[in-house]
Amino acid sequence: MTVEKPASGARTYGGGMNIMLHLTSFGANPAALAYCMTTLGAGMMNSIFSFYYVKLFLNKYKISEGAFHQSQVVYMVWNAVNDPLFGYLQDNSRVPCCSQRRLSILYGAPLYSLAFLLAWFPWRSYAPGDWLSGLQLMVALCAFDGMLTFVLLAQCALFAEISGHHQSRLRLIKYNQVASLIGSSSVLFCGLLSRNMEDFATFQGFTVVIAALACGCMLYTGFHSESRFDGKSSAPPSPGSDDQATSQSSLSLSSVTSMMQQILTNRDFQLFVLMNFCQVFMVAFFNNFTMIFADHLIPPNVLPPLAKSFMYGAGFICPQILVLSSQNLLHSLGYYKIILFTFYIEAGMAVVMLALGPYHYHILAFFLTTNMVIIQAAFSLFNLPLADIIDSDLQKYKRSSPLSSMVFGTNALFTKPAQSLAPMLVVSILNQFGYEDLKEAANNSNSSALESLHGVMFYLVCVVPMCVSALQVLAWKPFSIRNSHTVDTKYIDG
Repeated sequence: MTVEKPASGARTYGGGMNIMLHLTSFGANPAALAYCMTTLGAGMMNSIFSFYYVKLFLNKYKISEGAFHQSQVVYMVWNAVNDPLFGYLQDNSRVPCCSQRRLSILYGAPLYSLAFLLAWFPWRSYAPGDWLSGLQLMVALCAFDGMLTFVLLAQCALFAEISGHHQSRLRLIKYNQVASLIGSSSVLFCGLLSRNMEDFATFQGFTVVIAALACGCMLYTGFHSESRFDGKSSAPPSPGSDDQATSQSSLSLSSVTSMMQQILTNRDFQLFVLMNFCQVFMVAFFNNFTMIFADHLIPPNVLPPLAKSFMYGAGFICPQILVLSSQNLLHSLGYYKIILFTFYIEAGMAVVMLALGPYHYHILAFFLTTNMVIIQAAFSLFNLPLADIIDSDLQKYKRSSPLSSMVFGTNALFTKPAQSLAPMLVVSILNQFGYEDLKEAANNSNSSALESLHGVMFYLVCVVPMCVSALQVLAWKPFSIRNSHTVDTKYIDG
């Protein structure tokens, strides 16, 4: 039995962080606790940002469709480029704030929290179609995603580098889901306190509190977490290792090309990226538009605003509960079968909902919430296959340390554009049926136009998950790393 060594570089600072240290005396694993605190902080901010920003800019700031698309295109390009860029820097840089995962999180946390606040405070009182609202959206999206990428890439790398044991990684998943459960509840409390953003001043105050709390959580990771490979960053590569030749000029173009080619030619990586692209699309689809769909398709006399607040909160909280309750299944079946099973469930539910029609309002509410839960729960497991891909690459090319950030960053290069494609496509489709003029569900001056818009919304809610999940089944079935849950460790922790 291999015992995990304590983080030798961990800092012990006083103040509020001592509260977290006391948790270790009650059996909490120090490495897992430090790791999951970034998840807690990021979860509080990411849940609110992804759920509210589209409705905020469309309905409150009244951004034009053209400006919205322009911002999303710029965001899509930046979103794709910054992941492999930061990934390569974090894996190869000699600067400690980039090369050490702990320091990347420590220094990135305050900027990440500040970037989160950029969207919620308008730069002036916006008239409909104001060009400045488009600029604010562009800056807010790019700044928030840039700092999110820098911090969370380091945390993703920690997932693969804290331990090589499958059981230890499942423990990280477990701690992570508890942190996500707490963090994602920010959507519920934000909806209750601000009446789903109707009380905008309260909403703004709540986001400031969330930013401060999130920063403190991520700083805890920065002070107390450590990668197994931190001490090896300055060590020479082992004889015969594939990265021995690149150690002389770690930032050369040839080394980038070589490592990227090795990652991109991995068949399992290719299959995972295709499946993950679809999943990122679905996460963005439901996170950005569930509130809009529910406001239009479910009458307030059937589901009042308070009930909708709990519905939205459940969509972010229940995925973590589902993953936590599935630990035994992860041990016995492994992530491959569970992820595949979720795709069948999504497709089946979409077929049933389409057959029932749009007027079974309570079933529709259940369908929207369940889709959010299942899609996000499956997405929470995706670090496991990526970690296995990193392990496979480490062994195949005999590297002195894994290319964790590069693998996660290259994955993001191809999957992150889905975060922009989802809102761009949906907004384009909705505006073709008059959404820009019928944003408020109460506006029924043209009942036929509103009915047509609601029909399109309902078909989007059903047909999109049905088609995308079918594509995911085709992409995921050939994935070959299926039995890592039966292997204790693939290499010895150093």
